Amino acid sequence: MGFFDNIKKFKNRLDKVESTVYSGQLSLLEVYERNAKLEEEIAQRTKELDRANKQILTLQHIWDMMNSSKPLSSVLNAIVNSLQGELGYLYSFIVNQKSDNQGDYLQIVASSRADFDLKFKKYFNCDVSDYRMNFPDFVDLKNAINNNQIYQSKELSKLICGFIPQLDEIKVKDFIKDAGMQSYILVPLKSKQAHFGSLLVFSSRETVSDSELNFLNLFAKQIELAITIADLFQAVKEQAITDGMTALYNRRYFEEFIKKEALRAIRQNQKFTVIGLDLDHLKMINDKYGHNYGDMAIKAIAEVLKNNARSIDIAARMGGEEFNIILPGVDSEGGCIAAERIRKAIEAVELEKIGHITASLGVATFPEHSDDIDELLEITDQAMYESKRGGRNRVTLAKPARETSWQEVAINTFIDILTKHRIPVDENTSNLLTQKLQEMNINNEKLYQVADALVSSYNPDHESGSVKQKVQIASLLAKRFDLPKNSIDRLKIAILLYDIGNTMLPKELLRKKEPLSDEDRNSIKQHPLIAAREILKPISNIVDIIPIIEKHHENWDGKGYPAQISGNDIPIESQIILIIDSYFALIEKRPYRDAKSKEEALNVIKQESNQKWSEKLAREFVSIIQEY
Repeated sequence: MGFFDNIKKFKNRLDKVESTVYSGQLSLLEVYERNAKLEEEIAQRTKELDRANKQILTLQHIWDMMNSSKPLSSVLNAIVNSLQGELGYLYSFIVNQKSDNQGDYLQIVASSRADFDLKFKKYFNCDVSDYRMNFPDFVDLKNAINNNQIYQSKELSKLICGFIPQLDEIKVKDFIKDAGMQSYILVPLKSKQAHFGSLLVFSSRETVSDSELNFLNLFAKQIELAITIADLFQAVKEQAITDGMTALYNRRYFEEFIKKEALRAIRQNQKFTVIGLDLDHLKMINDKYGHNYGDMAIKAIAEVLKNNARSIDIAARMGGEEFNIILPGVDSEGGCIAAERIRKAIEAVELEKIGHITASLGVATFPEHSDDIDELLEITDQAMYESKRGGRNRVTLAKPARETSWQEVAINTFIDILTKHRIPVDENTSNLLTQKLQEMNINNEKLYQVADALVSSYNPDHESGSVKQKVQIASLLAKRFDLPKNSIDRLKIAILLYDIGNTMLPKELLRKKEPLSDEDRNSIKQHPLIAAREILKPISNIVDIIPIIEKHHENWDGKGYPAQISGNDIPIESQIILIIDSYFALIEKRPYRDAKSKEEALNVIKQESNQKWSEKLAREFVSIIQEY
């Protein structure tokens, strides 16, 4: 082989090597490009995953807020605040559509950033809330809302000037630039299938991705759910503290509020006044025109109270035709002025068929008349009753507590019973209760606690607090029968003492599960006489209470005990004790049966009308319990 042939072969080999190297270069370049593309895709997916995680955490946070039963305002503020920062939005708002006599307008109900307000004030020398905000008159925007669709736009100046037309457009553009806003997104919100308002977010980005829109759509559903839950929570809360007929506060809320008000008054060394009010002649209105008109009169009273109350006053329906009003920071003179104003406003009301109505009012002031809440309410009630006894349609200022004596009689009676060992209570319990009584400053709450403790000594199923309830219900019933104050005072003492004879009966008899024998029944029938004659008769200051207790198991039809008297021969106070005692016995658990529900117990009360008690007493009692 010649020289040139060798050169040619070498060149061919070199060409192959070059071709191989070139092919390898191409492969490496492809690998590099493919890796670069893959890294870019991984970075993008990581960014999307990170965003998705933040979105999920945000939704979880909102869900936790909704499950915490927080007020709607707190939930909405948490929602808008969760959209800023990590999710890339500069400012977030929820606006609600409102109406008044000037037409429709928008109200900001939640906002995310205080610096928005600061920047706004810098350019326009006022807060956003100082302006009456309109809804922008944009066709596209309105169509989006009507169709419940998300709307996105870069026309920020047009939007803001649409909200507040009075703003200087040049300043608006400067404000937008300073705030760093590039676009906005508006998400319509619904509540109960109606348009509630809108979620409005301002973004530093000009465009919005499909995934972002999907998230905002999901976010809107969370907001709508939050609104629904908050509305339900508020409705339940209002039902728990308001009276269904009048929309005033109910007895439960009033009793809780007045305790807090007393603590506040003591802390701040202030007074407050309670006005007690009772609609005159409700029974006559019901009998003559029907209960619908009686309800109309009660509602009319409620409207007068609403129209004459300050924002800090608390007006409550206590039951039936009775109302109480708390006037924080008002003394007795101011309370009488307010009560007279209310009286005149009620007298001015004229109702269909009924004509004019009137009310009797009582006024008492904390701590001027008493520094004990129960006692304050008691003497307010007495003052109101004095207005009724004095001719109705008038205002009576209460007498100070030192002139009120039924509590002192009850306290001294309990002390006598315990210190002279008139009932079989162990010495430690007797000493403890006596000490508590002696420490009282005519404190009704402690008086009730002592009475509850004594009842529990022979009835382990007794519910704490029921003695107080019995006294309250007895007072309401007594007023329905126009009993004078001294009769009501005797009734209250009798309620505290009527069952004390049971302490003398064998405990195994009271807790017996099997049916009672005739001998057992005869023993139990002796407890009114035991209470009246053996325990209480030696106590001189309650001589007039003894006949009430002695006859509190006599039945309307004459089949009660111990004397088998009937009808109106039974003192009305004794009749009231019997029906109250029977009701509470029904709703308390007994060794031989479970407790009945309120409805079941009231059905029993109705069924035994004209047997154990009169039909009128049963009707009035059922009415009070249903409203209590």
